[in-house]
Amino acid sequence: MVRAGMLGDAQETVFAHRSEEEFARFLDFYQIEWRYEPACFPLEWDEKGRVIESFTPDFYLPQFDLYVELTTMKQSLVTRKNRKIRRMRELYPDVKVKILYGRDYRKLLFKFGVLE
Repeated sequence: MVRAGMLGDAQETVFAHRSEEEFARFLDFYQIEWRYEPACFPLEWDEKGRVIESFTPDFYLPQFDLYVELTTMKQSLVTRKNRKIRRMRELYPDVKVKILYGRDYRKLLFKFGVLE
């Protein structure tokens, strides 16, 4: 279960993946306001105008006006996610989104002492 649109509180938010919870705790520690999955962006519609594909970034950081997507999964799924982000950038060019790949995410946590 995911509670979308929560203001940052890693203790009270239910995350889809452990990496999301770790990232939220990192943001909490550095007092960076965040929202978990607050927006869903339609990417593709059928002939009747119904949304058939969408993308929901993991985090929104209001003070930076930035969406962050964590990708710590296997490469075959990363390729699909990259395609969605490219499509999102085409459709919503004014929306800033950053993807953190597994290695980048681990380096970030290591650099700030979250991982050993």
